[in-house]
Amino acid sequence: MPKKRGYHHGNLRQALVEAALSLIELKGPTGFTLSEAAKQAGVTPAAVYRHFEGREDLIAEAARQGFLMFADLMQHAYDKYQPSALAAFEATGRAYLAFARKHPGHYIAMFESGIAANRTPELAEAANRARSVLEQAAAGLSQHIPAEKRPPASMFSAHIMAMSHGVVELFARNAPGAASPYAPEDLLETGIGIYLRGLGLIDPDA
Repeated sequence: MPKKRGYHHGNLRQALVEAALSLIELKGPTGFTLSEAAKQAGVTPAAVYRHFEGREDLIAEAARQGFLMFADLMQHAYDKYQPSALAAFEATGRAYLAFARKHPGHYIAMFESGIAANRTPELAEAANRARSVLEQAAAGLSQHIPAEKRPPASMFSAHIMAMSHGVVELFARNAPGAASPYAPEDLLETGIGIYLRGLGLIDPDA
């Protein structure tokens, strides 16, 4: 008879994060316990506390990793469409929507879990990096606006983030009663277009 082997995980911390992400997608950020995360990762509940003090710390780590992935995706989109400031800016908006669709567990941990972005210095740094990419895109595009009419890049990018988040929440999650006759990508693109026309960055007749 073969011996019963003890649990030897190559990266228990990451296994717990992956378990949490699955449970977040299934039950929401407050719908699971650390014991459930431990069970899904194949370890005892006591093992979790070697890496995380509680569920919030586990979710915060999932959010941190998500922000790093998010920043990389948006930076790639921004770089791909250079040197056109307009195309690069619009690409970051599309990347936002693509990330939310491809990584729903991370997205929820980042934006819908109630975990503050400044909970830890590492989480704050990752969140700031992601925001800085969109601000970089906004700053590049807003250079075409006269200085006296130019909104701060942080405000400009915040408006686009709010619009992107709204499209995700209302129309990209298949929520009951939120069906739209338009694809989320089209809603976001036309919304950004209206916003940019208002700033004078797109010809009103285009």
